[in-house]
Amino acid sequence: MSRAPSAVKRLLLGRPFRSDALGHTLLSKRIALPVFASDALSSVAYAPEEIFLVLSVAGLSAYAFAPWIGILVAVVLTVVVASYRQNVHAYPSGGGDYEVATKNLGATAGLTVGSALLVDYVLTVAVSISAAASNIGSAVPFVAHHKVLFAVGAS
Repeated sequence: MSRAPSAVKRLLLGRPFRSDALGHTLLSKRIALPVFASDALSSVAYAPEEIFLVLSVAGLSAYAFAPWIGILVAVVLTVVVASYRQNVHAYPSGGGDYEVATKNLGATAGLTVGSALLVDYVLTVAVSISAAASNIGSAVPFVAHHKVLFAVGAS
């Protein structure tokens, strides 16, 4: 293997951790925030466009609902943040939704939640790449005509 890709990888990601030390490693906020907030960030990338699309189908008068929808989205995000804060305080080991479901509802519920999270992470990437292909395609004609090729190359 060439040394150039390894050097670039090490420059971007840093030195690899030993496997036996990974269990005791805490991520810094600079690293953890973009990694764990990717689901919400990807939703922000395409959700407003879809909301306006639905409102445009309903007609011009439906745009009057846009501020109210924005307020409702902010309320939902506030509730999500408040519930995650409670989970972090109740389960400081950092197991997340899987740990909460397993401890409160049993192993089957934990596996169900874990499976749903894996599907969610895969679909989040797929939707984000599709939105990127659509948005970049509106500015770059080559991408507009080859969206599938762009999406496969981007993933």
